[in-house]
Amino acid sequence: MEITRVLDAALRKAAAVWITSPGHEPRLVHAHWRADSLWVISGGTEPTVPGLADGAQVTVTVRSPTTHSHLVDAQAVAHLTEPDDETTQALRTARLNTKPSWDAVYRLEFSS
Repeated sequence: MEITRVLDAALRKAAAVWITSPGHEPRLVHAHWRADSLWVISGGTEPTVPGLADGAQVTVTVRSPTTHSHLVDAQAVAHLTEPDDETTQALRTARLNTKPSWDAVYRLEFSS
């Protein structure tokens, strides 16, 4: 099973995942699935994920969009990035109930 295919199907509508960094508790964050990567905003009006840093290995926990139960834990590498205008707009649009501001944006890349 190719993990990006599973994540693509699960995250088309979902905007929240749990991210766990080694030595830290899972943290629920809003995220956006785009171009086979998960984009996560941190700080500002959004939660900060302890241990999330450029190059960090993290575990992403995703729930099923139909049953809302645990679907998959996937390993990813975080990359601190400056999103382009289109990605920035998508991140803002994904947060329906607030106008987000953030200190950092991470692109989480998954291994197959």
